[in-house]
Amino acid sequence: MGTSVQVTPLCGVYNENPLSYLVTIDGFNFLLDCGWTDHFDPSLLEPLSRVAASVDAVLLSHYDTLHLGALPYAMKQLGLSAPVFSTVPVHRLGLLTLYDHYFSRKQVSEFDLFTLDDVDSAFQNVTRLAYSQNHHMSGKGEGIVIAPHVAGRLLGGTIWKITKDGEDVIYAVDFNHRKERHLNGTVLESFVRPAVLITDAYNALNSQPPRRQRDQEFIDAIRKTLEGHGNVLLPVDTAGRILELILILEQCWAQLHLAYPIYFLTNVSSSTIDYVKSFLEWMSDSIAKSFENSRDNSFLLKHVKLLISKAELENVPDGPKVVLSSMASLEAGFAHDIFIEWAADAKNLILFTERGQFGTLARMLQSDPPPKAVKVTLSKRVPLVGEELVAYEEEQNRIKREEALKASLIKEEESKAAVGADIPVGDPMVVDGSSSHAASDAAAPSGDAYRDILIDGFVPPSTSVAPMFPFYENFSEWDDFGEVINPDDYVIKEEDADLASMAVDGDLDGKFDEGAASLILDMKPSKVVSSELAVQVKCSLSFMDFEGRSDGRSVKSILSHVAPLKLVLVHGSAEATEHLKQYCLKHVCPHVYAPQIDETIDVTSDLCAYKVQLSEKLMSNVLFKKLGDYEIAWVDAEVGKTENDMLSLLPLSTPAPPHKSVLVGDIKMPDFKQFLESKGIQVEFAGVGAMRCGEHVTLRKVGDASQKGGGATIQQIVIEGPLSEEYYLIRNYLYSQFYSL
Repeated sequence: MGTSVQVTPLCGVYNENPLSYLVTIDGFNFLLDCGWTDHFDPSLLEPLSRVAASVDAVLLSHYDTLHLGALPYAMKQLGLSAPVFSTVPVHRLGLLTLYDHYFSRKQVSEFDLFTLDDVDSAFQNVTRLAYSQNHHMSGKGEGIVIAPHVAGRLLGGTIWKITKDGEDVIYAVDFNHRKERHLNGTVLESFVRPAVLITDAYNALNSQPPRRQRDQEFIDAIRKTLEGHGNVLLPVDTAGRILELILILEQCWAQLHLAYPIYFLTNVSSSTIDYVKSFLEWMSDSIAKSFENSRDNSFLLKHVKLLISKAELENVPDGPKVVLSSMASLEAGFAHDIFIEWAADAKNLILFTERGQFGTLARMLQSDPPPKAVKVTLSKRVPLVGEELVAYEEEQNRIKREEALKASLIKEEESKAAVGADIPVGDPMVVDGSSSHAASDAAAPSGDAYRDILIDGFVPPSTSVAPMFPFYENFSEWDDFGEVINPDDYVIKEEDADLASMAVDGDLDGKFDEGAASLILDMKPSKVVSSELAVQVKCSLSFMDFEGRSDGRSVKSILSHVAPLKLVLVHGSAEATEHLKQYCLKHVCPHVYAPQIDETIDVTSDLCAYKVQLSEKLMSNVLFKKLGDYEIAWVDAEVGKTENDMLSLLPLSTPAPPHKSVLVGDIKMPDFKQFLESKGIQVEFAGVGAMRCGEHVTLRKVGDASQKGGGATIQQIVIEGPLSEEYYLIRNYLYSQFYSL
């Protein structure tokens, strides 16, 4: 039988809720993404809470909240302790995304679901991988290999490939086949016939205009508002699709010589751009080549100014402006406050570039028709003054006194226990010769050994606290060169240094707004003041799709090409999920699943694959040939069993029967054309899959190795032409491109 695979959705099926799925491969539990919404509703995580302790590894695909927002909370509250794997950008920018959400929430509420320390702790467990880098799991996951591949959409966005015993499980959600300004398209189409493919139906019913048309409409809408003396607000994510929008605006402003100011406003805008500048190798080929040729970094911004506080925006000169600000959901953050201020002016434009999460203010404003008025909560944090401040300080002092009293009681109990256990019962005048070092060692305590100072002529009873003090004696290892030093004691881990820098300085420039800095240092006692407002929506509202996901037509085409043996659909509305399921049943594969929350489906491969052991006697007579990264050989053997009842291949007891020669390898016609030309043979293509060699010989490639919906066919190369010296010469050259077994 094949590798055992079970899939259990924990969140994000038949709806647009966050993504979180449990995939079990031969008993090893993978948690694929650990998402949350901008509402941070703990009830969404109930299915995760039931299995968090049993998770063996976490794989993160993207760095927005829908994919990793619950990671700190799950590790702090739900018992999740498994190692986490991601690409470098997902790790770095995911950290900043959660920082921005924490600051935005803390400034308007008593947010206590997780702290900055919880975020730091969660991301310290992340193992960072490069694209196509294989990571071999150990222990319980022995034999499983994971590797991230390009997904598109977000910088470092990942398609995860999990391999066990030659069978591939592919997790590909929120991918984008289009090549964009800062990202290459996905490599999902390079996977053919995986055992299991897990993908989403989020965009199954959506279609997209050509990129050039969309970009032109985007710029025209912004210019029209600015020329009408209005302001433009783009609610955006912290560090995701905002990067593509910034490059579009930078390019347009440079080409059209526009002078209107553009501001990028988040709590971590400076850190975001500074990190992104160092991730050029993760971006599109055009950006990488531009940097190689001219050392031009596309994110050295010339027209977009970075702001980190609302106060900075209020101090800019009056006049039309473009502001890109978080959060995209308008549930919190600077974008929420700016919307309240600008909504009542008909000259302004609120331009949404992604669909708002369900139940958020952004989703409400994107409805058709949009509301004419909305109720919002305006909250802000203000310092405590007067009686409130006095009461707060008294409470803090009371807490400190209680903690100090508790600590002293614990210390006293520990002292009693230590003295009662360590006081010698023999002659009080017998002194260990090593005690002569007490004076020097007491000044610098280290090590784990304790020794009591002798009190001449008096031995206290074991029940009393002795008037003596303990000291630490250092039992260090020494060699011929002196004391042995462990270099690891003096090494500062890279991630620890980065997190410490972030926690103290905020941005890489040391810049956070004053409100965020006070939240980090907890400098001033404060409280949250809230008020309900009815906001008249007189400004223009517009939505343009810059989500960076493949549309429905492209998704169907890609799935038909990949042609997995079994397909699991997740994350999408009920209508979109059912639509894509019915399409795939007809055109992709006969095994399509769309499970519900907590429903476990078994997608174990139907292949009859068995593990066998090759006996030493058989291996000694096998001649291997090198083929790329592999070594291959033809084996004639009979199946037996070892002492441990494991299947084993043994040498034949009778002479091996003859077999036809098998040609192993794959040939690409353009490469073979170059090879023949290097041998002096004139070659030209003659139609699809046909190549004319010399005067009389034609090669044709017959069959499709990626046949859709069924089993893979064998590709054949047919040689046509009269038997001649030229025919046999070309045939020999063709055979030389393969390995014969």
